Amino acid sequence: MAPAQVTVDVSKITCDELVKYEIADPKLIAIWISGYYQGLRKNPIVDKHQTLQSIDKLEEYCFKHPNDLVMNEVGELSGAR
Repeated sequence: MAPAQVTVDVSKITCDELVKYEIADPKLIAIWISGYYQGLRKNPIVDKHQTLQSIDKLEEYCFKHPNDLVMNEVGELSGAR
């Protein structure tokens, strides 16, 4: 039996889905989005320490704002917006 392929529109992940692990581990989602924003800046370097600190801030924010979109908040935390 083969697993089904799943497609995720990362831009639509809510904070509620993030903190409830409904899509994936929150760290994986936040790291992917951070990398996405770094790519937009044409910066191939991701600071692991800074990214992990941002994830803690993201989770704190998401507990307080469950209906907000994760991608928007990661953009704010990374200075991309």
